This record gives sequence, C-alpha cells and structure tokens, in this order.
Amino acid sequence: MPPLTTERLLVRPFAEGDVPAVAAVLEADPVDAAIDRYVRHGALNASVLAALSQPPLGDRAVVLRASGELIGVAGLVPAFAPFDQLRPIAESPPQERDPAPYRIEVGLFYQVRPDHRGHGYATEAARALVGFAFTALQLGRVVATTDHDNLPSQAVMRHLGMRVQENALPEPPWFQLTGILGNSRLP
Repeated sequence: MPPLTTERLLVRPFAEGDVPAVAAVLEADPVDAAIDRYVRHGALNASVLAALSQPPLGDRAVVLRASGELIGVAGLVPAFAPFDQLRPIAESPPQERDPAPYRIEVGLFYQVRPDHRGHGYATEAARALVGFAFTALQLGRVVATTDHDNLPSQAVMRHLGMRVQENALPEPPWFQLTGILGNSRLP
C-alpha cells in the first residue's frame, strides 16, 4: 500500500523511530518490547506481503502532514469472528439458535492518541483506507468491530456510512458491535 494522503494526514508504513509515538497512541510503556515488535512487524509485514503479491494488510502510522507528528495508528487487518451472528441494533431479542461459524473479513482498525481525539482524524484516516480498499484492492466490503461503550469508534463507523449491527448472542463477549460498509463501486 502506498502512503495515503488526505487533507490533513499521511497514512504511511511504520518507520524506524516510531516506537515512542506509537506507544503514546496505544497508551503503553514506550520501552515495552511488545510495542517495538509491533512497529517492526508492521514495517516488515508490508514488504513481506508485497513480495508474496498478497494484499497489504496491517497497521500504519497516522501522521499530521503539517508537523510530521505521529498521532495515531490505522490499518486494514484480518477480522476473525462469527459475523453471521450479527443483527440490527434494537431488534427484538433473538430466538434460540446455534452459534455461527467464524470466518475472516477485512477489518478496519483505527486509534488516535488521546490528546488528538475529537478532531476527526480517525474518520479521515479510515476514509482513506476504505477508499484504497475499495478502489485499489476492489474489496466487496470492510468491517470494523468495537464495544458497546466505545461511542467514539461507533461515531467513526457512522461517519463512514457503515451499517452498525450487534452480536445476537452473548458469546464471544468481545464481539459486541460491528460496522459493515459495502463497496458501492462494485456490481
């Protein structure tokens, strides 16, 4: 995936030196070895997938164009969940049913550093990634998952035009809400 440019942002692969800024976005300890592996894996993953002619899945740095400051992470990632268990929100309680099998979709991920939230950066970065997914990759749809309590993430989904649905069953407990956006450019 080439770097994606928006009016205010650059969505690019991780680079050497991104670890402290990514740690701030993820609200983690900057000397945590897991954060270092996360950034290095993201940079390596892009080149490995390109060499294998595979889609460029993985997280990217979200950088302010005006200052070069890394303020978030976003990406297209595998999403593995029982998507056939979804139902419209506020629909009547589901009837007894068996759990759905898990399957893989292409998921949209976004997170912005706490002091930069509320300015539309997550939506702007997500919109660039969706545009790439639908034009360059010609994906039929993308999904994004979140919790009932994560109202900012739900707002991003709605700003993107996603149809937000909920898990009709109590399991798995981490699979609560899912936004679904179909590619209107495809028949």
